[in-house]
Amino acid sequence: MRKENDPEEKDNENDDDLNEGKQPAPEIPPEGIPEDLEELAEDEGADGVDAGEAVAPTPNGFTPMKLAGDIYDWVEVFVATITAVFIIFTFIARIAYVDGPSMNNTLHDKETLIVSNLFYTPKNNDIVVFQSPDSGIKGGIVKRVIATAGQTVDIDFATWTVTVDGVALDESYVNYEDGTVMRSFDVTFPLTVPEGYVFVMGDNRNHSNDSRGSQIGCVDTRFIFGHVLFRVTPLSRFGTVG
Repeated sequence: MRKENDPEEKDNENDDDLNEGKQPAPEIPPEGIPEDLEELAEDEGADGVDAGEAVAPTPNGFTPMKLAGDIYDWVEVFVATITAVFIIFTFIARIAYVDGPSMNNTLHDKETLIVSNLFYTPKNNDIVVFQSPDSGIKGGIVKRVIATAGQTVDIDFATWTVTVDGVALDESYVNYEDGTVMRSFDVTFPLTVPEGYVFVMGDNRNHSNDSRGSQIGCVDTRFIFGHVLFRVTPLSRFGTVG
């Protein structure tokens, strides 16, 4: 005789049908969910970023903040460099240029010089750059100091002999012209150099306008930019100047 289906058995059959094709639920280990998985889940909820997605790193670790820092560093270096150059060429050294042949053969036209007046007091034989406001000559003038304040200068134009306080100078730097006399101007000799002044001449004596004439005369030391430290150009003649 056929028995009617038991209701409980029917329910179990239905449940089996529903569960067909589904993967069994993962078992939670007795020790619980690992901490790193919990942190991953928290991060996903907090940042709105799927924890399974990797965030690609920027090339070479570049970030806007790093760029801003690099720019600031470069600006800082640039400003420091400009400031250093300004200080050097204002208080320590200056650039001067030779204009004309009056210092041949020691210096030549268009050569570039470095000049300094730092703790400088003019001395005999120094090559100096100065300004002569009353002469009408614009810019710096380059000459050699022959005598300083209180010294007496005398010149024998026929023999090219210059004496300071009665002692003839050994002037190997002078560009002598054989068979000619040294050029003279309107200043009479002997001449005693006034206080606060120096007497200067160019090494190319017959092609130099200097303290032998009243146009320039003795040079006020307040108008001396400094003495020549060395020659910069041309590179073939780079070095100190004597």
